[in-house]
Amino acid sequence: MHPAPSQLKPAVAASLAKWHAMVASGNLQDLPSIVHPDAVFRSPMAIHPYQPAAALILALNTVLKVFEDFTYHRQLASDDGLNAVLEFSARVGDKQLKGIDLVRFDDEGKIVEFEVMVRPLSGLQALGAEMGARLAEKMPAFKVKG
Repeated sequence: MHPAPSQLKPAVAASLAKWHAMVASGNLQDLPSIVHPDAVFRSPMAIHPYQPAAALILALNTVLKVFEDFTYHRQLASDDGLNAVLEFSARVGDKQLKGIDLVRFDDEGKIVEFEVMVRPLSGLQALGAEMGARLAEKMPAFKVKG
């Protein structure tokens, strides 16, 4: 007997629907409404996370401008209904990339952790160079020392 497919909790599903609508429109103005104030952002370029919510919001607003031809392909949910894995593809200049967003929510549907993983290395390097050029002065202040 196979287990039932994982379902997101209603508050999480609502926030995720809002996220997808924002990404589709290219406007993340309402992002703060679905992000917990103490949210953590984990970049594919850094071992240490960035915190609080302002870092996550800055990074996601910037990457949305960097990515071209951004498309989500699949969405998977964890058994507890509080985590989503979003598979995507995009382009940075002439470099194609694929990746996943690992998004953890609280019971109220607020994002508490957003982790990005990207492949191949050439795509990650192009993304890192472009993000670094745009955020080099801003992100270090948010890095969590560990």
